[in-house]
Amino acid sequence: MKIKVAWVGKTKEPAVQRLTDEYLKRISRYAEIEGISVRDEAELLKWGERSGMRPAHTLVLLDSRGKQLSSEEFANFLDDQATRNPQPLLFAVGPADGFGEKIRAAAAFTLSLGKMTLAHELARIVLLEQLYRGFAILKGHPYHLGH
Repeated sequence: MKIKVAWVGKTKEPAVQRLTDEYLKRISRYAEIEGISVRDEAELLKWGERSGMRPAHTLVLLDSRGKQLSSEEFANFLDDQATRNPQPLLFAVGPADGFGEKIRAAAAFTLSLGKMTLAHELARIVLLEQLYRGFAILKGHPYHLGH
């Protein structure tokens, strides 16, 4: 499975970059993963443009208006995508003011991390942790047990 996690804007906090790097490293044990910073939504949309008959990536937006999943449901989502979807997943964490309508329309799935508002850099870390947790659940790794 191939995954890209993209965020709009530069990382301001060194601690956020360290955690990003740590979770990308952990996830790489289970999937081919890449973290990318993009300038704006237009650049993000280019990643999802068509390559031949299909989109180059399956775009998954993080947005408070999206679907909320438990960790187990998210693991099942990842498993389903791995078995049924040949395109890489592109998880997109938006800018501080959220996503526009054009990118919302291009998304294959919209995921909410919960009803609370999170700073976009913190949302990235929560997403990465949940990706790692999802793969740990699928592989029976003890990371998820007892939580």
